[in-house]
Amino acid sequence: MGKFQFVSVDIDKCTGCRVCEYICTMERHKVFNPSRSRIHVMRIYPHTNVAYSCRMCDDAPCVVSCLHKGAMVQNLETGVISINDALCDGCDKCMKACEYGSIALEGGKARMCDMCEGREGGPACVEWCPENALELTTDDSKARKAPAGAAQEEAAAQ
Repeated sequence: MGKFQFVSVDIDKCTGCRVCEYICTMERHKVFNPSRSRIHVMRIYPHTNVAYSCRMCDDAPCVVSCLHKGAMVQNLETGVISINDALCDGCDKCMKACEYGSIALEGGKARMCDMCEGREGGPACVEWCPENALELTTDDSKARKAPAGAAQEEAAAQ
């Protein structure tokens, strides 16, 4: 178990409806545009969908791998990783270091789930999931590591 909460999916409940992606972009960007979402849905088997986002790893490899000191900073109380756009140059080292494929580039800057930091009620995706497939947890035993390049391949396909 990790020490930080993250959004986890129950693959038996997830239908792949992508409401989480739409609500994420509405919360962060005020548009319905799943390509800008910080949570992603991927079909991994013919009948299995997996929503995935940042796991708020202890000693986050993405933060450790970042070449620019201060571009990625993890809150030691919540685990949420903040990205300083002024320091991030989109080098993709963090993307390669993330075992869960949870980081994407948008406008040449790294983007990842920030747990809707500052939003009363927590992550919007958890609140709005019509199947109650998303939950906050610290247990990463159900988390699936992304196949190499999965996030990049999915982003390119959209």
